[in-house]
Amino acid sequence: MSASNLWIVLLPPVLGGVIGYFTNDIAIKMLFRPYKPRYFLGRRLPFTPGLIPSNQQRLATKISDVIMRSLLTPEEMQRLARRLLKTERTEKAILWLLQLALEQMQSSGQTRTAQILGNILKDIIGQSLPRLLRVWSRRDDFLEAQLNQIFDQVLLDFQLTDSQAGQISDWVVNGVLPPDKVRQLLVDFLTDYNIQVIDETLRAKTSGTYWVVANIFGVRNALTRLRTVCTEEPVKSNTRIAELTAALGIKVRMQKWLQRFSLQELPVSTVRQLRRTLRQTIKTYLRENGGTLLEKLSESIDWEKLASQLLGRLQSSPVMTESLELVSKELALILERYLERDMENIVVQVIPILNIDQVIIDRVNATSPKELEGAIQTIVKNELQAIVNLGGLLGFVIGAMQAGFLFLQR
Repeated sequence: MSASNLWIVLLPPVLGGVIGYFTNDIAIKMLFRPYKPRYFLGRRLPFTPGLIPSNQQRLATKISDVIMRSLLTPEEMQRLARRLLKTERTEKAILWLLQLALEQMQSSGQTRTAQILGNILKDIIGQSLPRLLRVWSRRDDFLEAQLNQIFDQVLLDFQLTDSQAGQISDWVVNGVLPPDKVRQLLVDFLTDYNIQVIDETLRAKTSGTYWVVANIFGVRNALTRLRTVCTEEPVKSNTRIAELTAALGIKVRMQKWLQRFSLQELPVSTVRQLRRTLRQTIKTYLRENGGTLLEKLSESIDWEKLASQLLGRLQSSPVMTESLELVSKELALILERYLERDMENIVVQVIPILNIDQVIIDRVNATSPKELEGAIQTIVKNELQAIVNLGGLLGFVIGAMQAGFLFLQR
C-alpha cells in the first residue's frame, strides 16, 4: 500500500475521533460556560452565558415542581412526620426540653421566674381564692365531708398526753385563774344582793345540820367578812387562795381529768350535735371572714421570697427529677393521639407555611453557575466523561467508514 493510500485510510478515523471527542467535550462545557454573558461591540455574543446559567430561574422552578410533585407530596410528608414524631423520639425531645427548662430555672433567670411565680401565687391566694371561697361557702354541702372526716378521725380519737395535760392545767391555774384574779372574781360575785340570795336560799331549802347552821348562824356574815378580807387585804387573800389551791390539788386534779377526757365518752347525740355545731361554726366563719382573712394573709407574705424558696426546693428535689420522665412520657402519648387524629390537616397547613417550593427556588438561584457545574460534575463525572469518550469513538468509527468508502472507490 502506497503512502497516499495509507493517509486516506488513517487520516479520516483519526480526525473523526478527535473531532467527535472535543465536540462533545465543548458541548458539555457550554452547558455551564461562560458563566457570564460576553459582549462584542455592545452586542451580546450568542451562547453566552451557558445554557444552565441563562436558564437558571426556569431550572430552579422546574426542580422545585419536580420535588414538590414527586417527592414531597402531602402523603410523603405525613409518612415523614410520623417517622420523625414516633413516641420514643417525641418522649426524648420533651424530656430534653423539660431538663433544659429546669437548668434554665437554676441559672441566673431564676429571679425572673420567682417574680412570675410569686405574682401567680399572690393572685391565686389573695384574689381568686377569696372570691371562690365566698361562692363555695353558700353551698349547703361546703366542706361537710372534709370537716366530718377531720372530726371523726382526729378530734373524736384525740386524747391529751400527760405532758400536754400538765401544760394546760398549769396555764389555767397560773395564767387564766391566778390567785389575784380568783380574788377579784370573789369580790365581784359577793355583792349584797348575791349574799342575800344565798343566805335566804340556804335558810329555806336546807335541812338537818345544814338548816341549823343556816338559820342559827347564817352565812350572810361569813360571806360579807370574806368579801371584806379580799377587798382590804389583797396580798394576804392571794396567799390564802394559792395555799388553798395547792392544798386541794386543783392543778393535779385538772391534769388527770384532761388526760382522761375524750369525746368518745360523751353520748352519741351530744357528739353528733357537737360535730354539727363545729361544722356550722367553721362554715359561718369562712363565709363571713374567710375572704378577708386570705386577703390579709396574702398581703403579709413575701410571695417572691416564697416562690424563690419553692423553686429552690423543686430544683433539689429528687421527686422533681424523677417525675420528668413520667411527664415527658404522658405528654408524648397525648401528642401522639392528637397527631393520629389531625395529622392530615396539620400537614396541609404546614406545607404552605414552610413554603418549601420557594425555598428550593431561592436556593437554586442563589447557587453560582460554577457551584452548579461542580455539583453536577461531582454527581455525573463518569457519565459525562463517557459521553465525551463515546463522541470520540463515534467520530473514529464514522471516519473509518469514510476511509473504507474512499479506499474502495480508488
